[in-house]
Amino acid sequence: MAILATASSGVKRQIIPSDTYLARCYSMIHIGTYQDEYMGDPKIVNKVRFTWELPTELRVFNEASGEQPFVIDKEYTLSMHEKSNLRQDLENWRGKQFTDEEARSFDVTNLLGKYCFLGIIHTTSKKGSEYAKIGTVSKLPKGTTSPPPINPEFIFDYDANFDTEVIASFPDFIKDKIMISNEYKDRINQLEGKELDRKLDAVAAENDDLPF
Repeated sequence: MAILATASSGVKRQIIPSDTYLARCYSMIHIGTYQDEYMGDPKIVNKVRFTWELPTELRVFNEASGEQPFVIDKEYTLSMHEKSNLRQDLENWRGKQFTDEEARSFDVTNLLGKYCFLGIIHTTSKKGSEYAKIGTVSKLPKGTTSPPPINPEFIFDYDANFDTEVIASFPDFIKDKIMISNEYKDRINQLEGKELDRKLDAVAAENDDLPF
């Protein structure tokens, strides 16, 4: 059997051109709480990742799938502190500041399916690759017509939407963070405990059938 080395296909990865786009938030992944580093110091963070589709920007990324929208995501610390990135983006999105009462407990899943404008900018990674990222989030002007949704809404969390098979389908850089989170470890321990209880119940049921 041959092991063939081939030349690059020469297909250039498509990145979103820098501009301002109408966008719809369709996916939310609660990564969870884990230890990260900030400026060299350890810090406990609780992270969530939003993904938006750009329904007016369709491209063929895969011939079998046909035209699909560009998508882009951003990771936030789940904090509504007045200086947090999440709170600042949400206030720009809604066009109004949060009151202290509103900020005390805000359910970010309310953002699923909501439209906004995203300002996309280009930057360069440490390895020298150019990529697109979200520079600004803003409210839709009054009277803006939103196009129909394309991607189905998706949510991953540690309550009703926890699924180990779904985790396995995530990119490694997301999956690795999830698997070191406190929430993931707790859920796995719960599942393993339930499985042990099920096995013990099965053994007890078999013993009940014995004559003595």
